[in-house]
Amino acid sequence: MSQRRPFRYSRLMSVLTAGYAVYALAEPRHLGSAMDAGRGELESYDNVARVFGVRDLVVSGVALTGKEPATVQAAMRIRIGLDVADGLLLARQADDSGVRTKVLAVTLGWASLNVLALRADRRRDRV
Repeated sequence: MSQRRPFRYSRLMSVLTAGYAVYALAEPRHLGSAMDAGRGELESYDNVARVFGVRDLVVSGVALTGKEPATVQAAMRIRIGLDVADGLLLARQADDSGVRTKVLAVTLGWASLNVLALRADRRRDRV
């Protein structure tokens, strides 16, 4: 009989975030494009996207390989905090209100999905 693996939803979100991280590393220009950045700003946003990619791979790796509940929970809390911080910082850089709204919707939406995953896992796994 197979044993349930704890933190199923948190680990799923970690796989999805790792997917974004790979995309951010492979196509860093996506961030500047999403921010409607000018030509002079694109390289800076490419660097930010690369930082996001490496960082998100590391945090996802910790969540996916963590054997202790506290490790997975810590990784998820870090991801949630980083998503909120990303949203606030990127929104502050957006000149256009539509871009600002889009940035906040994506980052805070992703943070919210991670909160829901962590809460569902904690209830399901009684951690």
